[in-house]
Amino acid sequence: MEISNAQRASILVHALPYIQEYTGKVIVVKYGGNAMVNEELKDSVMRDIVLLSLIGVKVVLVHGGGPEITDLLNRMGKVSQFIDGLRVTDKETVDVVQMVLAGKINKNLVNLIENKGGKAIGLSGLDGHMIEARMKDERLGYVGEITQVNVQPILDVIEKNYIPVVSTVGCDREGNVYNINADTAAARIAGELRAESLISMTDISGILRDRNDPSTLIPEIRVSEAPALIAQGIISGGMLPKVECCINAISWGVRKVFIIDGTIPHAILIETLTNEGIGTMFTDA
Repeated sequence: MEISNAQRASILVHALPYIQEYTGKVIVVKYGGNAMVNEELKDSVMRDIVLLSLIGVKVVLVHGGGPEITDLLNRMGKVSQFIDGLRVTDKETVDVVQMVLAGKINKNLVNLIENKGGKAIGLSGLDGHMIEARMKDERLGYVGEITQVNVQPILDVIEKNYIPVVSTVGCDREGNVYNINADTAAARIAGELRAESLISMTDISGILRDRNDPSTLIPEIRVSEAPALIAQGIISGGMLPKVECCINAISWGVRKVFIIDGTIPHAILIETLTNEGIGTMFTDA
């Protein structure tokens, strides 16, 4: 669809208050799911991140990569097993996790951002012992529970005007490597950075009163309202741990947390630079 120069100017003018709100502040984007697998969506996400960076927003990209890990394990003839939604991670699997997350995916995302005109540096939770962890459950193997986060490496990268791209692997003082849930890591990192907002990209539009009816999207939820929504079954299943991460992020000092549908092109810009937004926003109280 062609738009006129006047329409372009109008769009920019309407975005100005939101640009002013976020300029100079930290936004953490948790990236994964279909938006990471689909190349067109990946291109859209990277363009959004570069644009926000160019207008002065300090974007931190935290990513997972479950589908690519599963794909490589399948090609190795290794069947993935899950307990309570978490991948059982033996020593061989955690080596694959580290290789895929901290290697292939991380560097590909850095390359994409650079190709879009941005400046990015890839980090993993191992760098500077950024994400320290311990074994969460012996049944899960090398799945980590975060014990400490050191955001200084991220701050150093931001200070040099680069976009930090963080893969969610962690370590302990004995040198063991752990697979860390990306939602949990993003929430903790956002909290430590006292981020203005955390944007969690998922495969659904947000919290729905009726999961089969997109028109029942709840645009804003106060943290104090979440227990009732859980009791009513409105927040349930796979959304429960994501909402828990949202609540934790708010308690750790993040001002706003958004759950948005990452399969919508330019979802990040729609959420941050427009009045309507497209997902569910969590706030304090």
